[in-house]
Amino acid sequence: MVKSLFLGNKKKKQKRKPYLLQLSPKRNASLLGILQHPDGTVLKQLQPPPRGPREQEFYNKVYDSDCCDSILLELREYLPKYFGVWSPPTAPNDIYLKLEDVTRKFNKPCIMDVKIGKKSYDPYASAEKIQQQVSKYPLMEEIGFLVLGMRVYHVSSDSYETQNQHYGRSLTKETVKDGISKFFHSGYCLRKDVVAASIQKVEKILEWFEGQTQLNFYASSLLFVYEGSCQATTVRLSDVTLSEKRRVPKGLLAGGDVLEYNNNIHVINSTENGKIEASVSKSLSEFYALHKKACSKRHHSQLSLKVENSEQDDVWKTSTCITQEHLNGNVLPQLEKVFYHVPAETKESANVEVRMIDFAHVFPSNAKDEGYIYGLKNLIRVLQNILDN
Repeated sequence: MVKSLFLGNKKKKQKRKPYLLQLSPKRNASLLGILQHPDGTVLKQLQPPPRGPREQEFYNKVYDSDCCDSILLELREYLPKYFGVWSPPTAPNDIYLKLEDVTRKFNKPCIMDVKIGKKSYDPYASAEKIQQQVSKYPLMEEIGFLVLGMRVYHVSSDSYETQNQHYGRSLTKETVKDGISKFFHSGYCLRKDVVAASIQKVEKILEWFEGQTQLNFYASSLLFVYEGSCQATTVRLSDVTLSEKRRVPKGLLAGGDVLEYNNNIHVINSTENGKIEASVSKSLSEFYALHKKACSKRHHSQLSLKVENSEQDDVWKTSTCITQEHLNGNVLPQLEKVFYHVPAETKESANVEVRMIDFAHVFPSNAKDEGYIYGLKNLIRVLQNILDN
């Protein structure tokens, strides 16, 4: 129910606000409320002062139409797009930030929220606030980041695995690499293409931080999103050897699901059946997406393998229809050989997004943000270790 989004643990019934009937709520959203606007953007309710006004001021500054500051203009590349604020006609005092839905183009988005920096409290925090934040994760200063949660789609079971902030706070210096690598595992194997693409994205953000001395960020996060569905796995069949072609798996999913491998992974058309709803917020629970099966169920008694050559974009597409009887223990390694162990040069870049989010604690500065830079470097180091091993 939409109204439950705002009730929290209160049992007292409240009158439903008419304007909310036009919006889609986010599953497991917090009291602040993350909603899906009909135009496809997400609405993040403004936090109480001073945090909310400070975040709004940050977005207004970066996205000012008259902005000519090259540093801020470049920063836009690493943020969700900002479309101003929105208020319902019946409640003009309820203010929402109108933001890009970063997960909208993905069919099965895998999402991870990582808080960056040596400190999760700002320079104006009280002694009590500092003690509270430090006690939550004492290793923050040493590690430089904290995994707030993740949501990973497993192709093998057609289901999501979720981890909350308690999972991230349980990670130590010795276990943080394995803890983060879980986010990049498809259920079949480690998605090294996604790890490599993520490193490149984070390095670009690090490069921006190394060159700016205007702003310092505290308690801000990086939002990682990548496509978890096999539909976005990319292979040009013409580049695969004959022996690899012969290892096309006999089955992919139970129940006769149809999987299509499309070389053009950068353009994913949203369908009514596969529309994703997600939010841009600090708590991972606030942007857990509602997901539906995008693959249609078909029943065939025999394996049907069809390869089509698209003259328009020279893209090879492969559709495989199977029944339960074709599933066996060889399916996973076969799929892995064909679609994950193709030489690196035959793969295109994975469809990955890494965006900065949560700006309630951004302050002017005249020096580099060393705390954030430290966290980015350590995170890159961990990702590189995952990739190398």
